[in-house]
Amino acid sequence: MSIQQEELARRLREAREAAGLKQEDAARQLKVSRSSVAQIELGNRAVSSLELDRLAHLYGRDIRDFLASGFHPEDSLVTLFRADPAVAGRDEVVKAVGNCIALARELASLEGLLGLDRAQLGVPAYAGGVLRSKWQAIEQGMRVAADERRRLGLSVRPVGDAADLLESEGVRTALLDLPEDVSGLTLMDPALSLFVVVNRRHSLLRRRFSWVHEYAHVLFDRQLRGTLSRASNRDELVEVRANSFAACFLMPEEGIRDFLAHLGKGQPSRERLEVFDGVATVPAETRAEPGSQRVQIYDVVLLAHHFGVSRTAALYRLRNLHRLSQGELDKLLAEEEAGHGKRIARLLGLPPDHSAGREEFRSRFLGLALEAYRREKITRGKLRELAVSVGVSGDDLAAILEGDGFVEDEGSAVLLPEGFE
Repeated sequence: MSIQQEELARRLREAREAAGLKQEDAARQLKVSRSSVAQIELGNRAVSSLELDRLAHLYGRDIRDFLASGFHPEDSLVTLFRADPAVAGRDEVVKAVGNCIALARELASLEGLLGLDRAQLGVPAYAGGVLRSKWQAIEQGMRVAADERRRLGLSVRPVGDAADLLESEGVRTALLDLPEDVSGLTLMDPALSLFVVVNRRHSLLRRRFSWVHEYAHVLFDRQLRGTLSRASNRDELVEVRANSFAACFLMPEEGIRDFLAHLGKGQPSRERLEVFDGVATVPAETRAEPGSQRVQIYDVVLLAHHFGVSRTAALYRLRNLHRLSQGELDKLLAEEEAGHGKRIARLLGLPPDHSAGREEFRSRFLGLALEAYRREKITRGKLRELAVSVGVSGDDLAAILEGDGFVEDEGSAVLLPEGFE
C-alpha cells in the first residue's frame, strides 16, 4: 500500500505524541532543527528512508507500522512501558527500554532478511489465572518450577548457563546496560517474538537469577506485551511469582536435600524407625551428635556455588525449606554481611560472583548484520548504524570490513518494504 505524504506526516506526529516525546526529541534523533520536524509532521517536508528508520527507533515502532493500511498510535511498546507509574518521568529508564525495543526489532529484521526461523517451538505457556495473594503467587512459582525442571529433564541437577537454556527454548536473549534498579525486561510483542534482556551491570550471579526470573514471565505472562523488573516492584504479585519460580528452579528442594546429605548436614537431630513383624513392632532410634546437623557458613558457600546462586539467595531458600530457623538465618546473614562467605570462597578457590559474562548477543547481532551486508540486504550506512547501536565504533567497523574484503558502499539509506515513496 502506498502512503501519501500527508498521511505519513500524521502518523509520525501521533506516534511521537503516543511515546510522550517532544518535537525537540525527534529533532535530536534526526540531527535537524525542531522546525524541520514540525514541517515533516505538517506534511510540508518529505522524510527520507533513513530519517523514517531513526524515528521508528525513537518511537519504539516497526518501520512497517507507518506504511501499513491501518495505524494505531497506542500500539508502541514504548507507550506501554511509559504507562507504568514507576517508569513515567524517568527518562533514563524510558531511554533504556526504547534501546532494547529497537535492538529487538533490528534483530528480528536481520533474521527475517536472512531467512532465519526463530519460532518458539519449545516454550510452553502456563495459565496462572488472576493472582489474589502472595501465598498463591509463591505456590504457583514453586509448582511450575518443578514442572519445568521435569519437562526439561533437569532432575535435581544444577541449571547450566541460564541464557543458553532460554535460547534453546527459542527465546532471544541480550545482556545490555540498564539502570541500576532494573534487573531485566521481557518483550513479548508478536512482531518481535520473545526477547529477554538482563542488566549487564549486575554481578554474574544476580544476572543468572534474573535470566530465570524473566523466563518465568515468558511462561506465565504471555498475555502481556512486556514486563519490566525493578527493585521497586518486588511486592507486585507477578514479580513475587517470578522470584519464587527462579529460586525453586535454580535450587530444587530435592537437590538441596541431597547436597546437604553429602555434607553430613540437614538431617533431623533424632530419628525413630519401627519394624513390624506381623504381631508387634520393634522400635529403633538414632541421635545425631548435638550441633552436628547445623548448617554453617562454609556449607552455604559450597551449596551456593553448586547451584550457581548467590549465598544470600541460598540462605533464604534454606529458610523457606525450613532447613534454617529464623535465628540461624539471621546469624548466617550477619556472617555473610561481615565478609566471611567471600573469604571462605576465596580460600576454597571458588570464582568470584562478579565475573564478566559472555557477550553472545553482540557477537551474534554483529554477525547477522555483516552477513546481511554481504548479501546486499542492507547498506553500509545501515551496517554502521547497527554496529554503533551495540558499541562498535565506526573505525573498528571499517577495519573489519577492510580486513575481510567487503565491497565499499557509501550509501546510507535503509531497505524499506514496497510502497514507500
